[in-house]
Amino acid sequence: MAGTRTERAGPVTTVLLDRREVRNAVDPATAAELAQAFRAFEADDEARAAVFCGDHGTFCAGADLEAVARRERELPPDAPYEGDGPMGPTRLVLSKPVVAAIAGHAVAGGLELALWCDLRVVEEDAVLGVFNRRFGVPLIDGGTVRLARLIGLSHALDLILTGRPVNAEEALVMGLANRIVGKGEARAEAERIALELSRFPQRGLLADRASAYRSFDLPFDAAMSAEFRAGIDALEEGVEGARRFVAGEGRGGRFA
Repeated sequence: MAGTRTERAGPVTTVLLDRREVRNAVDPATAAELAQAFRAFEADDEARAAVFCGDHGTFCAGADLEAVARRERELPPDAPYEGDGPMGPTRLVLSKPVVAAIAGHAVAGGLELALWCDLRVVEEDAVLGVFNRRFGVPLIDGGTVRLARLIGLSHALDLILTGRPVNAEEALVMGLANRIVGKGEARAEAERIALELSRFPQRGLLADRASAYRSFDLPFDAAMSAEFRAGIDALEEGVEGARRFVAGEGRGGRFA
């Protein structure tokens, strides 16, 4: 693919943005490639977790504004919500986890791609922000929705309204980052986490992940009921895990 690359290591799929000349900014063709790459990951029964990162030391500088200026993709006001987002996979609802590996800049639409992921590993010199604010480009790939859910309305409005840059330390404090690593280490750490996730019993992990997302859309009682039903469906796997514990596995807090 011209703007993306997919690599596979056992149960972990890594999807990379690869547009060095524009700091991994996304044009319509690249957006379509990203969506297809993550659909392929979702359909692959052997792939249990994915990593999303940018090559060449940058996660994603957002939408390719040269393509926007050329009006390569028209988005009329009455365009339906269905289909891919302008940045690609941002409207996909996957059943399996994705970990973002953030180096350099994850800004504007690039921040929206990072917010779409389940977890974010951020390098110590990375910069995140709603940089599109200064150009009048709105957030239309879930940024206003996911940012507030992740870090709370007050922090989200600070970033959305001011468009200011956020460094790794502040991102960690406000909950935008899950881990901080050294420069050049984000991909390796994200792949380590993805591999760890892939080694857990999957039915319980996926049921709990789905319940956590679903709870935002349900009243409290309904969310609790849905969690219970999904957990019961996955409980057979947990019974087997309990037997392993009784036999001595995992005692003393060992996590391997």
